[in-house]
Amino acid sequence: MTHSPAAGSAANTAAGSARVDAWVWAVRLVKTRAVAAAACRAGHVKVNGERVKPAQAVRAGDEIRLFHAGRERIVVISRIIRKRVGAPAAAECYVDNSPPPPPREETPVVAVRDRGAGRPTKRERRDLTRLRGAELGTQERRGR
Repeated sequence: MTHSPAAGSAANTAAGSARVDAWVWAVRLVKTRAVAAAACRAGHVKVNGERVKPAQAVRAGDEIRLFHAGRERIVVISRIIRKRVGAPAAAECYVDNSPPPPPREETPVVAVRDRGAGRPTKRERRDLTRLRGAELGTQERRGR
């Protein structure tokens, strides 16, 4: 017996609602369902402007705001799915109203040390704090 993708997707969208954490994971806005549930518990997921718990039901037409990986994603649900699907099929399940991601030139440079280089020396630590723009006087650093 062969399994047709259309039959699977029809069963996948049979119900009118799904859990918000499962839907966010199924349409590939986050990598794992655990990450989706944690984002809900932390208040990083809003449905129609309200913070939600992971088990909150969502329906077609709901607006989801998800703050993840340093940017906000704003999507409107066009189709409910419960199982994770491929990226092209997932993109058809929502309308993306997110602001464009910042250009790569504007992303701050992160200092990277060679693996196995050990702890930074005092001079390297000073250079790192100067690079980060967080150079403080000794009095401020000690909390006085």
